[in-house]
Amino acid sequence: MNDTNTVREPARKEPQRREITLRRTASIVPQQSVQGRALLAVIIIMSFLACLTIGAVSIIRSTAASWASEISREITLQIKPDDKLDMEKALLDARELALSFVGTKTGTILDREATARLLEPWLGSGLDIDELPVPRLVVITIDEQNPPDFAAMRAALQKKIPQAYLDDHRTWVDRLVSMARTTVVIGSAVLGLVFFAMVLTVIFATRGALAGNRHIVEVLHFVGAESSFVAQEFQKHFLLISLKGSLAGAFLAALSFAVAGGWQTSTIATPESDQAAALFGSFTIDWTGYAGIFLTMMVIAALTTLTARFTVMRTIDEIDHIRSDPGRLDQYQQ
Repeated sequence: MNDTNTVREPARKEPQRREITLRRTASIVPQQSVQGRALLAVIIIMSFLACLTIGAVSIIRSTAASWASEISREITLQIKPDDKLDMEKALLDARELALSFVGTKTGTILDREATARLLEPWLGSGLDIDELPVPRLVVITIDEQNPPDFAAMRAALQKKIPQAYLDDHRTWVDRLVSMARTTVVIGSAVLGLVFFAMVLTVIFATRGALAGNRHIVEVLHFVGAESSFVAQEFQKHFLLISLKGSLAGAFLAALSFAVAGGWQTSTIATPESDQAAALFGSFTIDWTGYAGIFLTMMVIAALTTLTARFTVMRTIDEIDHIRSDPGRLDQYQQ
């Protein structure tokens, strides 16, 4: 029996594979800096004021339009008392005459109790209408899209009932329309001033923030980075700041209107809530107000981004001029 010595070769070890971990490329612009935080605070404040003004103008415009619409839907027939006049018959005749015209819908005669309630804030309760020469009223609702001929109705009413007077509320409607237009103009002027101040503030704040990072621009330019690349990096940085700030300001403005609307709903039927509702209407913003807030956010973001780009390009241009002529250094430092 032959012993055979078998020589076993040692197993070859496979080379260990090293996992390559790619680190996230850091931004060339410092993410946290004093200038960046100051610019963020400025954008939040100015966007909040701008969005608040837009919402207020939208609410006032909607309330004024609602007032004008409610008044223009009705006309009033006033009949003055007379010793020779049968008031009840005159009220019925006036209502029938008004409803005979095309464009009228319904007619309601205000009875003695309703008339007394109208005069109660001035003359007190327990008023006897028969003891005072108080006109009686007939309220006629009309079709706003196809109103009746008020001149013909007024002439026919005067011919049949000389003591009657037709009030189509044109004076009140004209005053409300004029007030609404004036309010919108004033609100737009305030919005323009706020927006102009916001523009100047954002521009100077952006330039100040870039001035603090001027050394980064210089280093990148000296090592051969293209101007467009440097400007793009700064654009991304300031675009993110402007979006955060404008979104926070818009959110605070919308939250303010939501809180005001919640207060109005929770305190309904109270003197404070009734007075606020009568003066300002409902604290709700329509789609035009939200569209204005969204547009303001976009304008702030675009403005900040463009300001950052122009400032970086100007800084690079100054660096090139200084390198070509070092004697101009004092000129740019002034």
